[in-house]
Amino acid sequence: MKHADIQALFNEPACKHNDKEKSGCARPKPGATAGGCAFDGAQIALLPIADVAHIVHGPIACAGSSWENRGTRSTGPQLYRVGMTTDLTEQDVIMGRSEARLFHAIKQAIDDHNPAAVFVYSTCVTALIGDDFEAVCQAASARYGLPVVPVDAAGFYGTKNMGNRFAGEAMFTHVIGTREPDPVPLHAQRPGIRVHDVNLIGEYNIAGEFFHVAPLFDELGLRILSTLSGDARFAEVQTMHRAEATMVVCAKALLNVARKLNETWGVPFFEGSFYGVRDMSNALREFARLIGDADLAARTEALIAREEAAANALLSPWRERLKGKRVLLYTGGVKSWSIVSALQDLGMEVVATGTKKSTEEDKERIRELMGPDARMIDDGSPKALLSAYRDLSADILIAGGRNLYMALKSRIPFLDINQEREFGYAGYAGMPELARQLALTIENPVWEAVRRPAPWARENAAGTPVVD
Repeated sequence: MKHADIQALFNEPACKHNDKEKSGCARPKPGATAGGCAFDGAQIALLPIADVAHIVHGPIACAGSSWENRGTRSTGPQLYRVGMTTDLTEQDVIMGRSEARLFHAIKQAIDDHNPAAVFVYSTCVTALIGDDFEAVCQAASARYGLPVVPVDAAGFYGTKNMGNRFAGEAMFTHVIGTREPDPVPLHAQRPGIRVHDVNLIGEYNIAGEFFHVAPLFDELGLRILSTLSGDARFAEVQTMHRAEATMVVCAKALLNVARKLNETWGVPFFEGSFYGVRDMSNALREFARLIGDADLAARTEALIAREEAAANALLSPWRERLKGKRVLLYTGGVKSWSIVSALQDLGMEVVATGTKKSTEEDKERIRELMGPDARMIDDGSPKALLSAYRDLSADILIAGGRNLYMALKSRIPFLDINQEREFGYAGYAGMPELARQLALTIENPVWEAVRRPAPWARENAAGTPVVD
């Protein structure tokens, strides 16, 4: 990717933060990719497209633990779970064999798996040695009659969030708009209800949580043309330009896709969340508003009233148990504020939230929810998190899997909220599950047991346990 192209992606007109800083997003600083590089962000954004062969063009270490490296779920193909790499070595680099290896890797993926398409991800090594992997992709596509999409997002280009944006750019350049949607099938048609086509951008179906939400869209007659990219199919992504409205669910870096859909094909978009009863209802209302169908709006309000009543009935006993509990939330991006909203729905108090990977607009949302003096944490080191946990008298730490063992060693309640989790919390149906997991974690008797002095220990004058 040319330097000018990379610099252009730092400027995102659809982001409010752009108005405040003429330079757009901040440029990468040394160490900025420690929490995930551009390659990592690009692959994470596109990997849930389930029927595509995803090939990492670089050393095998860049492929990492490709099997189940993201807790996304699919209702059909499982090809996205298979890790593929060209496994470049120093001999390939020295002898100039890397492009040939890529061509043969594409052929093997097509022969062995018959994918709907092949995505090829560049890495730092292949970018540094100057591989023309886009030309290889074009040649392979012409040879085998199958879309081969280059995703140019070498790790040193920037951060994980920038990688999301590179992925969106690849989809808009090579995929979106290359196919027309199929007609609405007869079994999906209902008398008197007009079907409207919509998109979801940044919805990854972590732990299958979108399965809680999808039936509501079906009931309202909202056909999801495509998600980018949870439980998606390549043919669906090709048709995103024909939607009547788009919702940006997560990954603000993918705003470039929503903006370009709006500028090129006139598809309006909004930003929202499926976490929490309030935000879930607002998301459905916003779809009805953008589409402008009075009948859809009326049916949406009726559905919201029914679902909120059912959810509140299920949540009532959990709210009694969780009311007033203090939460230290350390995550990033949209979850830094969307989870705050869900926790406040349960009557809990969020004493601080992590913002290391959040944009300025995310931080504005946090201040709206938590007040102007909201405490935000950029330092995610174990020492800083434990210090904040104790200083703020928190009852539970909600964070990503990398903080799990730190929490357990420190004998504090911990709930995983990131992509490795096993439970889905989105939608009306997801909220009772979130409440249940919170209560089970906080009230687990193990915490009292592990904090109690050992039976063979005695206390000194200062009250500190001493082992004889």
